[in-house]
Amino acid sequence: MSEIKVDTIGPRVDNGTLTIGASGDTVNIAGTAGTGFPTPTTGIAASAISSGTIATARLGSGTASSSTFLRGDQTYAAAGGDMTPSFQAYGNTSYQAVADGTYTTVQMPNELYDTSSAYSTSTYKFTPQTSGKYFLWGQATGDGNWDTTMFLLIQKNQSTTAGNFWQSVGYVTANGGLTCSGVLTANGSSDYFELRVYQGGGGNRNLRNQPSEIQFGGYKIIE
Repeated sequence: MSEIKVDTIGPRVDNGTLTIGASGDTVNIAGTAGTGFPTPTTGIAASAISSGTIATARLGSGTASSSTFLRGDQTYAAAGGDMTPSFQAYGNTSYQAVADGTYTTVQMPNELYDTSSAYSTSTYKFTPQTSGKYFLWGQATGDGNWDTTMFLLIQKNQSTTAGNFWQSVGYVTANGGLTCSGVLTANGSSDYFELRVYQGGGGNRNLRNQPSEIQFGGYKIIE
């Protein structure tokens, strides 16, 4: 083995390239690392990182926390999800008239819960403000003067276009009623949902506006 001791090795031309060894050679540098070595930016094998912790900010964009995860597109997102906005409204002890041949919004001035203040106890509309698919359900019960067909609808923006409402139909006698449920999509912040009833039996009919008999609720589906 030969040994050459020098203080400085430089290229033949100032600011030129200094090459040590040739392709395929193994070059060993004994001792501890010195100074002045450039920081490598590529070609580092993951297996070479044997200690320390990589800062989460180097892994992806967004905020890393115990409730987020790193997605495949290298962004942090909330883990799972929750079924909000959600609400449940119900009636009171007053009867509500349903005119003949008219779609009537069922009045429910009380709330069991309303996570996002999205249901109005004065207009009886659920305006979730968040786009997505919603499971909605409702029920209505006729008073003693019912003896005709009831149409119970959950409607988006009072539309009767396919895909914007769910409907239950049945012949209702005294103190009988219907339930209705389905999935509707809120496409924007102004979309709203209502529980509505229709009858065409001639003359007014009354709804039994009891808490257990008149209800409307829903929640956002996790997708």
